[in-house]
Amino acid sequence: QVQLVESGGGLVQAGDSLRLSCAASGRPASIYTMAWFRQAPGEERKFVATISWNGGNTYYADSVKERFTISRDNAKKTLYLQMNSLKPEDTAVYYCAADSVLRSLRTTTNWYDYWGQGTQVTVSS
Repeated sequence: QVQLVESGGGLVQAGDSLRLSCAASGRPASIYTMAWFRQAPGEERKFVATISWNGGNTYYADSVKERFTISRDNAKKTLYLQMNSLKPEDTAVYYCAADSVLRSLRTTTNWYDYWGQGTQVTVSS
């Protein structure tokens, strides 16, 4: 079993930056692709970014491209999301997710087996 714990959320102003972290414990050797999703009140959980097991491939939602950067440090068993030029529409609970199967990058929630509890990001205008 794998546990994922997000941190780094908070309240910021538009234009500010935040870095989210997601620490894995348990059996992180069974983690391959990882991703960030977010969910705003009253909306479904949406894809933000994903990264391959070795960090060599990444993919972003159009809404965050050029502003967010996903990365991972497998030695530290940690996933990151650097968020720059934040906008009020980025306000949501951010979740990290992990896939236990080695396969190509996926952008929908059904492919991911492990989820963190989420961290709130609020961007004021």
